[in-house]
Amino acid sequence: MRPVIPYVTAALLFGLGTYGVLRRRNAVLVLMAVELMLNAVNLILVTADTTVRAALPHSGQVFALFVIVLAAAEIGVGLAIVLQLYRLRATVAVDEVPLAEPSPTVAADAREAR
Repeated sequence: MRPVIPYVTAALLFGLGTYGVLRRRNAVLVLMAVELMLNAVNLILVTADTTVRAALPHSGQVFALFVIVLAAAEIGVGLAIVLQLYRLRATVAVDEVPLAEPSPTVAADAREAR
């Protein structure tokens, strides 16, 4: 079997996922792009397991299963964060999320200004 087609497909999936992570503003779409990248890695692991003779049998499939478990945990935590962000800010746009908490004096000044 020639492993060129699965490797090229995995490279395209990974590139599409990277583009999605770098260009998307919606947090849910960023999570979907990360899932594309993880699926590309799974495809590479399974293809390498079938084409390369390793010392441990089926090691690529075991690693792929481990990546699937990590992806499920990532989606659970990521969606919880996105839902909390939507409750607090009423938006899931990634570029509008403040990365630092405001200092107490700035928050008090903002309340007094209202």
